[in-house]
Amino acid sequence: MTIYTDLVRYRELFANLFRRDFQARYKGSVLGVAWSLVNPLLLMGIYLVVFSVLFRFDVPHYPLFLLSGLAVWLFFAGSISLAGRSMLESANLIKKVRFPRQLVPLSVVATQLVTFGAMLAILIPVNLIVIPETRDWIWLAIPLGALVVLLVAGLALAVASANAIFRDVEHIVGALLLPLFFLTPIFYTLELMPGADDHPRIVDLLHWGNFLTPAIESVRAPLFWGEPPALGDFLYLVVAAIAALALGAWAFSRVDERLAVEL
Repeated sequence: MTIYTDLVRYRELFANLFRRDFQARYKGSVLGVAWSLVNPLLLMGIYLVVFSVLFRFDVPHYPLFLLSGLAVWLFFAGSISLAGRSMLESANLIKKVRFPRQLVPLSVVATQLVTFGAMLAILIPVNLIVIPETRDWIWLAIPLGALVVLLVAGLALAVASANAIFRDVEHIVGALLLPLFFLTPIFYTLELMPGADDHPRIVDLLHWGNFLTPAIESVRAPLFWGEPPALGDFLYLVVAAIAALALGAWAFSRVDERLAVEL
């Protein structure tokens, strides 16, 4: 896995790429990194109106329930979308300088990690105050969040590598994100879905057929419910993270030598 150990060997270069992406994202803005919280809070407000007023879900402390799912989703969706185009947008640098090119999409994931970390940094103390039952397990959300980061990093590298050769990939990913959002239990629980008792196979498919579901359920368990994640969800997340890292390494190794030409 030298593709990932290069993050340590070339940590100064990686830090420079991270600063470049981070500064470019918030350049000229007054609020700076605070903008990273505006989007999830705005989405939370919209979903609260729709799913707490118009279509009621009987979940206590629903805003915190919603944010615990949005934190993972926004990190995933933002990383995959931006990393997909990262190598194309860094084409001039890639053509001129020989360096570990995998650092480019991984630095984009790092910028999205700032938002993810900021949301967890807010949710943990708020949940401790509002939902004191979480105090025994809530800190487990941090290592579980780290597993989510590994999962997303591997997928982002795979998407970026594929899109550097096949430019349709970013459009396919963009088209898939919307249906995937509604098929992921972000603003609802699988147990409270209408007809869940009548269609258990559909519920199982949504749970185990969607790799994001165990990730969100694992993080949400200690963060919101105040309990350890279900063993099945945890093992699924571990295996998915390892598989994603392997997929990303394999995809990048297949295109690395072609990047300078294809871009």
